[in-house]
Amino acid sequence: MEEKMINATSPEMQNLSLEEQAKLLPPLTDAEACEIAEAAHAALYNKKARNIKIYRVEGNSDIADYMVVGTGTSGTHVRALANEVDYMMELRGLKCKNIEGRDNSSWILVDYGTVIVHVLSREAREFYNLDKLYGAPVAEPSEDNE
Repeated sequence: MEEKMINATSPEMQNLSLEEQAKLLPPLTDAEACEIAEAAHAALYNKKARNIKIYRVEGNSDIADYMVVGTGTSGTHVRALANEVDYMMELRGLKCKNIEGRDNSSWILVDYGTVIVHVLSREAREFYNLDKLYGAPVAEPSEDNE
């Protein structure tokens, strides 16, 4: 029997609460970096982040294998996005190593060791231009969250 792949952004998952979604998804405790990056992308997507991109920086960075970058529409949204990533990852068994800028409303960094999640305001993203620094993304934003 073929096993159906569970995707956090699939239509079936959209009708479930976040806690119910997390229970259906596999734990991240022993996950590969790419799976962690995809889980962070899904958390940002579900909370309506804009222009979400995943960059593979393995070999170009000593600090992580993947960077996930997402944009919030306001300072409150930036904080809510970072909190959502932290919450959803913890529901799946993965605690962050550190959160930088939690009191900041323009750039918050959530560190999972092999994956670093950057949540920025539109102005901060344009100013720091991380997209140019990291090169071509491995995942482009979806049409819904551009």
